[in-house]
Amino acid sequence: MPTSSVSGSGCASKDVNPTIGMVADHDTIVAPATAQGGALAVIRVSGSDAIGVCDRIFRSRAPLAGTPANTLRYGRIVDGERVIDDVVVALFRAPHSYTGEDSVEISCHGSSYIVGEILRLLLAAGARMAQPGEFTIRAYLAGKIDLAQAEAVADLIASSSRAAHALATTQMRGGYSEELEALRDKLLHLTSLLELELDFSEEDVEFADREELRDTMQRIGEEIERLRGSFALGNAIKEGIAVAIVGAPNVGKSTLLNRLLNEERAMVSEIAGTTRDVIEETVDLGGVRFRFLDTAGIRATDDRLERMGIERTLESLRKARIILHLVDAERVAEAGGCPDLSGTLRKEFGKGYTPDAGQRILTVINKTDKTPAGFCLPEGAIGISAKHGEGVEELCRALRASVDTDALYHGDVIISNSRHYEALTGAREALHRALEGLNEGLPGDLLSEDIREVIRHLGSITGRGVIAPDEVLQNIFSKFCIGK
Repeated sequence: MPTSSVSGSGCASKDVNPTIGMVADHDTIVAPATAQGGALAVIRVSGSDAIGVCDRIFRSRAPLAGTPANTLRYGRIVDGERVIDDVVVALFRAPHSYTGEDSVEISCHGSSYIVGEILRLLLAAGARMAQPGEFTIRAYLAGKIDLAQAEAVADLIASSSRAAHALATTQMRGGYSEELEALRDKLLHLTSLLELELDFSEEDVEFADREELRDTMQRIGEEIERLRGSFALGNAIKEGIAVAIVGAPNVGKSTLLNRLLNEERAMVSEIAGTTRDVIEETVDLGGVRFRFLDTAGIRATDDRLERMGIERTLESLRKARIILHLVDAERVAEAGGCPDLSGTLRKEFGKGYTPDAGQRILTVINKTDKTPAGFCLPEGAIGISAKHGEGVEELCRALRASVDTDALYHGDVIISNSRHYEALTGAREALHRALEGLNEGLPGDLLSEDIREVIRHLGSITGRGVIAPDEVLQNIFSKFCIGK
């Protein structure tokens, strides 16, 4: 059966780059890089005087200043004659570090007192507390990573399943960025040929063959559309696959949720209409995080609270990627044993719901333990007893099989970020305008403007080749914890 599945404060810098609205100098910053409460903690120091700051409080057989890069050194953190802790220090020298600067990582015991004392000593020695995301933005400014990879750092930290981890890892290692750079290079080649024609306008020369240009633009458009099309899966994996458990009142929706969670999360009662609101819980199935939504049963009612719950059920239906339609087995048996359930969901919920083409609907026949001998499941349905657990493993396998992650685990590019999706949408529209202009015989300079617009949209994803707007950077790095 499935199972349910860092901080600090700092002072302002005197040298803030107005273009990006965040710290852009090389003063020495410090922050915990691990969450509180563990047996061990790591404190990260980075900046032009990172080694000197640490040498003022670290005692070993030799100073860090003379230590080779990529070295671990055992020693003690001291406050005068008082020993704070025995530590191991990792030393990285510019430019071969995460931030591209001299960096030191101090591994100490996880006591909040010890961490606090070491931070106090480092601040007194000349460092200052890092802002949220400041280590990563320094890595971006040093050219160590691009914006897409920076966002993947935050996604990797937040990943709660194998699939979400694989998604973030592929992006962080640059696979996504490489694909975008390849598209950008092709577009740059096209616009270069078109703009070269301007220098020979009097000779009426075409350096860019229009048929070849059209074929290339169409292939680029197909690739952009493929990336856009992967967003639905990528975002669902990142946020959790939304699964709405729906059906008539008292069909066993809350019992099924409790069975999936292995705990009594939802209140179960034989009284119809007990569930008045949508209850959401997450479960990891085969490395994929599913968000199960236990909904109110739909029926005609004069109860105002129950009607509000039904409205929220319909909203959950519209947002769900997978719908588990629970039907009472006794009702199926009464209908003749093997009824055709096609359209049952639509009939049951009336005009409030129209199935989306991208939704997967699984018909689940519950309470099969109460059916007579010879009972026949409708074709394609899954029979379960949520109360006793029978058939639930088969249901979990069907849910996991409904999410194709093979491409993800093989390193294929799948986007999960809404900012990237919007940029790809803008690129697609600009490319469409360029193709229309090509078909209408527009001159090369006008075609080049539309192609440059495509390049601008693609470049905004990685931050390469364009100046990323202040608000974009603020939005990206404001979501980071201090220490990253």
